[in-house]
Parts: sequence; C-alpha cells; structure tokens
Amino acid sequence: MSINIETLVTLIIYLVVMLIIGYIAGKMTSDLSDYVLGGRRLTPGIAALSAGASDMSGWLMLGLPGAVYLFGIGQIWLPLGLSIGAYLNWQIVAKPLRVYTEVANDSITVPDYFENRFHDTSKTLRVVSAVIILIFFTFYTSSSLVGGAILLQESFNMDYKLALWVGAAVILSYTIFGGFLAASWTDFLQGVLMFLALIIIPVVVIYQLGGWSETVQLVGSINLAHLDVYTGATLASVISLLAWGLGYFGQPHIIVRFMGIRSTRDIPKARFIGMTWMILSLLGAVFIGFVGIAYFADNPLENPETVFIMFSQILFNPWVAGILLAAILSAIMSTVDSQLLVSSSALAQDFYKAIFRKNASKKEEMFVGRISVVVIAIIAIFMGYNPDSKVLDLVSYAWAGFGAAFGPLIVISLFWKRMTKNGALAGMIVGALTVILWAIPKGGFLGIYELLPGFVLSSLAIILVSLLGRPPSKGVKDEFDIVKKRLKED
Repeated sequence: MSINIETLVTLIIYLVVMLIIGYIAGKMTSDLSDYVLGGRRLTPGIAALSAGASDMSGWLMLGLPGAVYLFGIGQIWLPLGLSIGAYLNWQIVAKPLRVYTEVANDSITVPDYFENRFHDTSKTLRVVSAVIILIFFTFYTSSSLVGGAILLQESFNMDYKLALWVGAAVILSYTIFGGFLAASWTDFLQGVLMFLALIIIPVVVIYQLGGWSETVQLVGSINLAHLDVYTGATLASVISLLAWGLGYFGQPHIIVRFMGIRSTRDIPKARFIGMTWMILSLLGAVFIGFVGIAYFADNPLENPETVFIMFSQILFNPWVAGILLAAILSAIMSTVDSQLLVSSSALAQDFYKAIFRKNASKKEEMFVGRISVVVIAIIAIFMGYNPDSKVLDLVSYAWAGFGAAFGPLIVISLFWKRMTKNGALAGMIVGALTVILWAIPKGGFLGIYELLPGFVLSSLAIILVSLLGRPPSKGVKDEFDIVKKRLKED
C-alpha cells in the first residue's frame, strides 16, 4: 500500500490527541494511588468502555474478522464464551471487589488485595502474584506491540523495527505521565472509535452487496459450510472456546477497572454500557469477516487478518480510512497501556515499596512506577523485534495463565470466609503450573484449552488446602463480615 498523505495526517492528529489527554491526566495525578487506580473516581461510562477496550486489543479488529473470513460463522463460539464471561465478571466480581479492596487497607493493586485480604505479613502472596503478572504481561505486551508495528508497516511502508518503536513511544508518552486516568480516558475514546468502525463497515458492505439476504446467499454459494455454526466444531473445541470466558475473572488489567470505579451504585449502569458495547462490537467484528467472504470472493485476500484494513481502503476516502486505521491502533494501544500500568504497579508497589523501601515517599513511588513502565516496554519491544516470532501465539497462553492463577482466587476470596492464605497460594501456583504443563503437548491434552483444567484444579486446590489448614484469624473473618454488611447496605 502506498502512503496516502490524508490518511497519515488523520492518524497523526489522533496520536496527538492521545498525548494531550495524557498531559491533562498527568496534571491530576499526585500519588501512586492516582497513578495506578485513578483515585477511585472513574465514572460508569469511562469504567465500562476502558474495561472493554483494554480487554479486546487488536484481536477484535484483526484476529476475529480474519478467523470468520477464513472459516465462516462457526467461529461464533469464542465471542459467545467471552460475552458470557464478561457479563458474569461484571455481575459477580465488580461490586464485592470494589468494596473489599477499599475495606482491605485500601488495596490499589491486585497483589495488594491478595496480601491485605488474608493479612499476609510474609509478603508471599504479593510477591508470587507480582511475578506471575510480570511474566505473563511482558509477553502479552510484546505481542500487542508487534501487532501495532505490523499495522504501521503494512499501512505506511514503514520499516518494521521503526514502526515498533514509534507505536511504543506514543503509548509510553501518555501512560508514563498520565497513568491510570490517562489510560482510562484514552481507552474510553478508543472504545468509542472501535465501536463506530465495527458497526459502520459491515453496514456499508451489506448495502453494497444488495442487502442481508443477498449477502448470505453469496456466502452460501461460495461454501455452505461457512453458514454452519458447527462447521469444524467438536465437543472439545466448543468447550475450549466457551471456556475463554473464565479468563475474565483473573485479568488484572480488566478487574482493576472495577477497583477504580467511583461508587458501587455506578456498577449496574457501567455493566449495561460495557456489555452493550462488547456484544455489538463482537457482532460487528464477526460480520466484517462474514461479509468479507462475499465481497472478496473473486479476489481472495492473502492474509485473512487484513480484511478490516482492506475494507477501510476500498470503501472510504483517505480521511475516513485514517480514522478506521486509528480504530485498529486504538484497540492495540488501549490494551498495551493497561498492561504496562498493571506491570509497573507490580514493580513499584509490590516489589519496591513492599520489600525494599517501605517508607518511600509518594514522589519516589511515582518515579519508580514511571521508570518501570519504560523498562517493561523496552523488554517487550526487544522480545518482538523479529516480526516472524511466535510471541503472538502467547496471547491465549497469557490469558489462560491469568485466568487460572487469579480467577478462582478472586472469586472464592470474595464469597468464602473460610478461605486461607495457604489456600490462596496453592490456588495460584496450581493454576499457573497447570496451564504451563497442560500446554506442553501440541494442542494440549484432549484438545482442551489449558484455561479450563487450570481453573478447575486451582479452585480445588484453594478449597482443599483451606479446609485442611487452620481457619483464618478473627481479624480476617471480621473484615469479611464488614464487607458483607456494606454490600447489603448498598
């Protein structure tokens, strides 16, 4: 693709707006709590869309449409599993986690919550969970940066390594200075942009193809299997795709939005906004791939994941094409900034302050948090230096790792008073190890996605070890009762 000046100018304007937002948010950020949790003042709309945008990444704009374009409507099982999981996460976890993290010594990070929830003076829970976050998020971030670099490379003939650094530099600029507020505000705008792009493109294509019935007939004439939701599906594959939804309970960059929302009374509204955005966006992505089967029937795409990019070039003028490309970059950036922020908080709050400098000043904590963002990003950049590297394959692996290690721990800790520190530790370790070992054989054992056995075994480990050990202290139980009382009052 040749460089189009109008498209490039539009993209540059978008990136400048992101930097301005980061600057404004930086002026409102005074301590580490502000930096990593926004001072718990997110409005429902910002909390909902920033959670959704930080969740989806470039997979929503590139991977999902590409999979549907290649295999047909049978790919619907994954979006279905994700929608169910996201709804249950909002319904089950959001409200009690918002209350518990405040009651438990105003916990501002996920490891912080684990330590305070179980009154763990040994720092074991904090350190183990922080290590898991750093390992998985470094790979996760690298995969997202690679996706952004490929987009810039293919859109503007930019050198791959230069594109990698350019994309990372913009994200770093507003994340370093603005922290959580910058990430959340930019995620909100990026979420709106992603939503509009995913809705507009399939509507325009369906109109050009003569309507919905004509589109379906065209797809069926190419391959009837593309219209069958069970095409290529086995019991194991359907279960595995639906099991992706379990991962939501343990994703730090998503659940931290629940911790930062302004009030528990805002959660029902935020849930409605978030789920509406997510379901319509997922359907839009599915339909982009589906209509692409018919539209490109006479000239099939070499790379299925470019179906969104090709539509933006063919259907719209260069200015609109720039906005649509910005939507793809938005999906990538909104995930990377959240991942960097959670990782930096793990280093600043859960290692530096908790272990090395307990009396660190607020400015010192902020400085360490910002330096951590840079260090993690640089490591992720070098990991993604090879455009043909397999790091992109680790996205599902990282999702499974967080879901299995943290998911059962988060859910059970919110609802079971008898849960102990050792039970929490056992659950984290068993969940993470199960994901690692299960994924060693190609395709996993029995073709089952490693998140499912990891989640189940982690839950069993938590329950068994908690029951076999000594009950929690009176202080832990009293705190649990305080949370339950506050939830009833709300």
